[in-house]
Amino acid sequence: MYYIIILVLLFVAELFYFRVADKFNIIDKPNERSSHSRITLRGGGIIFYFGALAYFLSNHWEYPWFMLALTLITFISFVDDIRSTSQGLRLVFHFTAMALMFYQWGLFSLSWWWIIIALIVCTGIINAYNFMDGINGITGGYSLVILGALAYINSEITAFAEPALINIVLCSVVVFCFFNFRKRAKCFAGDVGSVSIAFILLFLLGKLIMQTGDFSWIVLLSVYGVDSVLTIIHRLMLHENIGLPHRKHLYQLMANELKIPHVVVSSVYMAVQAAIVIGYVFCLNHGYLYLSVVVLLLSLVYICFMKRYFGLHQSA
Repeated sequence: MYYIIILVLLFVAELFYFRVADKFNIIDKPNERSSHSRITLRGGGIIFYFGALAYFLSNHWEYPWFMLALTLITFISFVDDIRSTSQGLRLVFHFTAMALMFYQWGLFSLSWWWIIIALIVCTGIINAYNFMDGINGITGGYSLVILGALAYINSEITAFAEPALINIVLCSVVVFCFFNFRKRAKCFAGDVGSVSIAFILLFLLGKLIMQTGDFSWIVLLSVYGVDSVLTIIHRLMLHENIGLPHRKHLYQLMANELKIPHVVVSSVYMAVQAAIVIGYVFCLNHGYLYLSVVVLLLSLVYICFMKRYFGLHQSA
């Protein structure tokens, strides 16, 4: 009953946000780099923050430093959705938020170089998650898979976080998917959505790694990770500015050049990541070997796909 009430409240909150976004013209207009063709409300992913806030307010103010960090990074991302902000200002907010998250993890008790590594990895993951948010359903669907995996791991393998946090954020993702995981999306996540859910998942994944001392859990983000890293390498080989928007991700070629429906492409990404997670659970004693094999296989698939279909993008 508790989660049903939370789900209903989040649903109402999302509908209220739609009215606000419509009144203040918070919309996403398609351009030559977009994978959509209709003007759509932007920022619907703010519901992920509302989910985390609902957990915080109803569970004795648990994880206060993480919640403060999430508030900062959600705020600057929402502002950036409304009007463009300077990169320097965004970096200040992002690095402050990550420092607060590291403090919540207890990372500052370790050697300084762990903090540098964590800062680089976390920055990369947040940006990758943001870049991958380009078609209907992919951010919500992929996040459902990861949160579902984290809920199972927390319950059946090793307890690393309060179950209510994972479950309530899951509810918020379900609400978002109801409006986004469809042929004609009612809303897009926006930077506020993709960045905030990436930050939440990072916090949970970081706690899992800190609890177990096993970095192979990063396999939970392997599909996004391989696509993002190899796309960056590909663009560098093409002598492109990797800071500019583009349509060269594998999922973008599937949706734009091959004309595969968005929900089908998103479902493929979900299914592949889910299969990888299931396989990992059965290979826990060989986590690093499994991770290496997964990265190798995903990289081969990416390279073969690009060799066969990238010409369609070049001729478009």
